[in-house]
Amino acid sequence: MNKRILFPGLAALILSLATLACGITMDLTSEPPTPTLPPTLEQITELPAPNQGQVTEVPSPHAVISLVFNTFEESGVNPPYTIIARIPYLQGSDEARVLLFNQLVDDLIHHDIDNFRSSILMDAPNPPFGMGSTYDLQYALLSPAGDIFSLKFNINMYFDGAAHPNSYSLTFNYDLAAGQQLNLHQLFLPGSDYLGPIATYCKTQLASRDIAYFEGGAEPVLENYRNWNITSDGLLISFDPYQVAAYAAGPQTVLIPYAELIAIIDPAGPLAGISD
Repeated sequence: MNKRILFPGLAALILSLATLACGITMDLTSEPPTPTLPPTLEQITELPAPNQGQVTEVPSPHAVISLVFNTFEESGVNPPYTIIARIPYLQGSDEARVLLFNQLVDDLIHHDIDNFRSSILMDAPNPPFGMGSTYDLQYALLSPAGDIFSLKFNINMYFDGAAHPNSYSLTFNYDLAAGQQLNLHQLFLPGSDYLGPIATYCKTQLASRDIAYFEGGAEPVLENYRNWNITSDGLLISFDPYQVAAYAAGPQTVLIPYAELIAIIDPAGPLAGISD
């Protein structure tokens, strides 16, 4: 894959320019600065502010794109609710693979918003117990510089009258060079039992934590491993509250070093150059 990446540099220049459509303008003729590292594992449960200003050159002549976001806001009165979501998208190119990325991300988020809205319109108490229901979506780009865009969405929500708020994750992995959303099996050799080693590692890590671990939520079935991200250090697996532990333990993440999976990683697949 062609992985020429340009990151925002020269902080003084960036701060002097106004943010345009939540993006960042920059001098694309300058030499690329030292790459900004992705969030550490400790930062992942508290997602940093979106739009880190990463600018990526699409692997085609003269096309430079940036990952930016739009803020979606909606509120209702009867029943009372508020929805806030920062929706990332690529700008700077109208190539089909860029447009597909934007469409898939938009569909993913709006489908989740639609489910939230439908639930509160159907089940909200009348009259309201409090200030109403809320939905807040943030995102972070966790993948290293390259053609792979691995996004984690963290959703915090509250249903009016509930005992406590709740949270859950959505993930989205996209190969920009190939112009396709990635499935977990595409990272590994065809026909390999990739869920077995992933589950074994996660179970060992979770069992060592003081969280009253629920083993069933980590069994090697695809639904249990629906939330995954490609990072520079390994494959990040996210478990929502209640999946592998009680709500009080919070969401759980397990970072699997690529060395643990090297025997089954496809050397010609999306992890080529990342897992080396």
